[in-house]
Amino acid sequence: MNGLSHGLWERSAPAGPATSGLSGEIRVDVVVIGAGYTGLSAALHLAGRRVSVAVLEAAQIGFGGSGRNVGLVNAGLWLMPEVVTQRLGTTYGPRLLERLAEAPARVFELIARYGIACEPMRSGTLHCGVGRAGLEQLAERARQWAALRAPVELLGPADTALRTGSKIFSGALFDARAGTVQPLAYVRGLARAAMANGTALFTASAVLSAERDGETWVVRTSSGSARADWVVIATDAYAEGPWRVAREEQVHLPYFNFATAPLDEPRRKSILPGGEGAWDTRKVLSSFRLDAAGRLIFGSVGSLRAGGSDVHRQWAKRALGKLFPQLGRIEFEHGWYGHIGMTADGLPRFHVYAPGVIGFSGYNGRGIAAGTVFGAILADVICGNGQLSELPLPVTEPKAAKLRGLREVLYRAGSKALHWTRDRY
Repeated sequence: MNGLSHGLWERSAPAGPATSGLSGEIRVDVVVIGAGYTGLSAALHLAGRRVSVAVLEAAQIGFGGSGRNVGLVNAGLWLMPEVVTQRLGTTYGPRLLERLAEAPARVFELIARYGIACEPMRSGTLHCGVGRAGLEQLAERARQWAALRAPVELLGPADTALRTGSKIFSGALFDARAGTVQPLAYVRGLARAAMANGTALFTASAVLSAERDGETWVVRTSSGSARADWVVIATDAYAEGPWRVAREEQVHLPYFNFATAPLDEPRRKSILPGGEGAWDTRKVLSSFRLDAAGRLIFGSVGSLRAGGSDVHRQWAKRALGKLFPQLGRIEFEHGWYGHIGMTADGLPRFHVYAPGVIGFSGYNGRGIAAGTVFGAILADVICGNGQLSELPLPVTEPKAAKLRGLREVLYRAGSKALHWTRDRY
């Protein structure tokens, strides 16, 4: 890992557990491919039931989206609830909404149960409206969530200014279910808990091939192999190897974050005094939050490579100056970026890749809570505690995204052009 990939999170997270690469041949009940939220949650829940598990990670724990994201623990999806039901139907739609509505609570329960040091703040989130259209969008979201009895509250501009520290927004939707964590620290904590419960975790162990041998799978790396009855694919948008299709059905949306030095007490108290995480209603959105040390973390769409680093950095300074003029001169100590995997319809996927090979993917920027819950669901399926027809998503076939490469180029170039020409806010 390096500063450009994990930035502040690598600097401030506790060290992960000691691991090594897979060597030789092993036999377990389940092989999990990918040491992110989904894979480690699955491993932890399986290990708690005395199921033997080996996790194979190509790089390091939390290398992909789990170690790079903003750290918002959200309920639900980007899509409005009624859209979820329209697209999934009246059986799966309500199931998915119910499981994801309770997902943040599951995250914070695991943190408390295993004593994970990851700066948890269960203070809710603020979805901030920009202009009249933004406020109208939030009012509709509030109506739909209220119909499901979710603890959300639509705030006017005055209350929003008090909660955010900015007078820019036309309103905000407060969601009491949600919160924030230090994302890399959380995924490392899951790894430590899974290993303490008997999981074998191997890093620098990219899967090169997998083959069916009778009733079991043989999964091979460059220096070893693991034989198992089940294989869990938990690589999401960073998938490589024999199940790369999990990557190919998603379009990479680049997202960067910059972090200031810890703010002094007056400025720290003037911005998000309640400790919420926040983002706005712009199509090319921005997010902002504070960490435990009082650093302001500000992010948006864009890649910090091929000239993007300077463009996005200068834009972020201008945008923050308008958003929080009380900051004065703005400098950043850290900058990093990663990729959000976007599916064609904005919904996650559940795939049965082959007999005994299953996985969830396609979180569309909502991976912390969803990945944690979906990992537990995978453990239920493997242990025979749930039928596939009872899951919150239907079984679908992986399908490569249309014009994926072109769209990814356009996202990178378009965000850079936007941030070059606009101050925002």
